[in-house]
Amino acid sequence: MRRTIFTEEHELFRETARTFYLRECAPYAERWERDGQVSRAAWAAAGKAGLIGWQFPEEYGGQGIRDFRYNAIMAEEMAATSTVGIGLGLQNDVLPPYLMNLTTPEQKARWLPGVISGETICALALSEPSAGSDLKAIRTTARRDGDEWVIDGSKTFITNGILADLVIVACKTDPEAGHKGISLIVVERGAEGFERGRKLDKVGMKAQDTAELFFHEVRVPAENLIGEEGRGFYHMMGNLPTERLAIAVSSLAAAERAYVLALDYAKTRTAFGQPIGEFQANRFALADIRAKLNAARVYVDGCIMALFQGELTADEAAAAKYWTSETGWEVIDRCMQLFGGYGYVNEYEIARIWRDSRVQRVFGGTSEIMLEIIGRSLGL
Repeated sequence: MRRTIFTEEHELFRETARTFYLRECAPYAERWERDGQVSRAAWAAAGKAGLIGWQFPEEYGGQGIRDFRYNAIMAEEMAATSTVGIGLGLQNDVLPPYLMNLTTPEQKARWLPGVISGETICALALSEPSAGSDLKAIRTTARRDGDEWVIDGSKTFITNGILADLVIVACKTDPEAGHKGISLIVVERGAEGFERGRKLDKVGMKAQDTAELFFHEVRVPAENLIGEEGRGFYHMMGNLPTERLAIAVSSLAAAERAYVLALDYAKTRTAFGQPIGEFQANRFALADIRAKLNAARVYVDGCIMALFQGELTADEAAAAKYWTSETGWEVIDRCMQLFGGYGYVNEYEIARIWRDSRVQRVFGGTSEIMLEIIGRSLGL
C-alpha cells in the first residue's frame, strides 16, 4: 500500500538516515551485542549527520523542525537496516519535550548544543524497583539545601543508563504530597554520589545499555530543576502520548522487517521439493500477516499525522501502542516459526528481532495499562 504522509524532503532525510545506519551502525551489531552497549563514536556520527535534535532551535545547533514524520523515518530505517542498540529514539522522541518545553534559556544554552552534536547522551530516570507504570509510587527524594538539591534513591530499567551524560530524574520534592510532590531534576555525569549500578542482562535488546542508577546524597545546583516544582507528574503525563506513538512506530517497523525476512525465506527455502511458501498453510500465514500489517500501517500513519497536526489524544496513542506491540509480537513470532529450527539460532536476524520485540508490550506502559486508558476514554 502506497504511503502518502511523506514529502520529498522526508525521503531525502530517509536516505541520510539509511546511509548513517548502514555505515556507522549495522556493521557493528555483533560487537555491540557482545559489549552490551554501543560506541560513542556512532552518537557523534549521528550528530554530525544532523540526525539528533532537529526539533531544537537553530541557535543551539538544531534545525527548528517539529515534525514527527522525521522521527518515524529514523525508527523505520533502524529496523530496515538491522541496526541495534543506539538509543536515538529516546534522544529524539522522548527527551525533546522535556529539554525544549521545560527548560530556561540558560539551561538550553548549557545542555542543547551537546545533545544535538551527540556529545551529550541523555537518559530519563523514572522507573524504580517498586515503581514502574505507577509513577506516583516513586521513592527517590530531593530536598532543598540552600542553592542545591540533595537527591537520594535509586532507579532501574534506565535506557542509556551507562552512557548517559545528562539524566532527568523524577524525584519526590514533597514526599507528603503524593503525585503533586514530584519534580524533575537534571543530574550530570560526574556528580558526587551518582553511581551506575549493574548493566542489566536482558532477554533482548542486548546492545542497548539498560542500567540501575543510584543517588547517594547527590548534590546538584538548584537551577537544575526543569519545569515547575511539584508539577513533574503532569509534565511526564503530558509527554507520554508521543512516547507511546514512538513505541508503536518501532513495533510496527520491527514486524515489517520480520515479514520481509520471512517472505524471502519462504521463497528460497525448499522442503519436499518446493519452496515452503507454496504450502497453503504458510501462504495463508503470510497473507494474514500482510493484511494485519496493512491495517496497522494505516492507523499508525494516521496517528503520526494527528500528532503533527496537534490532534493526537492520549487514548489514540495508547491504542496505537497496544495494537502494534501485541500484533507485532504475534507477527514476529509467526515469522520466526516459518524459519523452523533456524529461527531459534541467534545468528539469524529473525531470532534477534523476536527477542528484542517482546519488551514492546511492557515499556511505555504495559498492554494492560493501555487497555485501561482506552477503557476510561469510553466513559467506563
